[in-house]
Amino acid sequence: MKIELCVASVEALLAAKSLGVDRIELCANLEQGGLTPSIGFVKKAQDLGIETHVLIRPRSGGFVYNEHEMEIILADVLEFQRLNVDGLVLGMLTDTMRLNRPVLEQIRNIFNKSLTFHRAFDDLVEWKQELQWLAEAGYNRVLSSGLSTTISNGVPVLASMKKEAKNRIEIMPGGGINLANLPLIMEQVVPDAVHFSATGKQSLDPDSMFSEEVLIFDENKAKRLIEMCRNFS
Repeated sequence: MKIELCVASVEALLAAKSLGVDRIELCANLEQGGLTPSIGFVKKAQDLGIETHVLIRPRSGGFVYNEHEMEIILADVLEFQRLNVDGLVLGMLTDTMRLNRPVLEQIRNIFNKSLTFHRAFDDLVEWKQELQWLAEAGYNRVLSSGLSTTISNGVPVLASMKKEAKNRIEIMPGGGINLANLPLIMEQVVPDAVHFSATGKQSLDPDSMFSEEVLIFDENKAKRLIEMCRNFS
């Protein structure tokens, strides 16, 4: 079972290196669910030699994009292909809440490394046929909370997804994994990988007039989650 750390800060990035996670999903603005990170941040991760999968998400909210947003997404895909990142994490839906198959096929043709379809999967009106299509289209994994806003409630669906995948595509639970629910997820889903950020809300730069409540990486929490994963058998 692989361990993927969601990284949105330099502190989390350095900890990912020292803690030896299998890979990272690099993003920005974790408070909004994650947005596309800067080129400089991506290059910093690459310089550290960490397997780096980059989030492609131009804005917060849902995953039905207009043509201008789609142009931005495709431009980012081309740029990260040029930078030779290890993987991309993305998701696009149609206005009927199905996979945007033409765009997803286009991206698979452009980008020649690992592709993760992210939690846009949890907004689908139907998941079994869509999961099969992603596997056939050459996508490597799906990040999901089991079509639920609370991953603990999504465990039965995640277990069904794992069976339906039949080892053709990886199932990676994520979205609220913590020390309390991780054992249940590991035991009932037996996932190919798990995805977590190990963060907690704190005030950033409280002495500044620009102080904000943000999600701050907690290295101790990350260590405990990683230890729990590695001890699972």
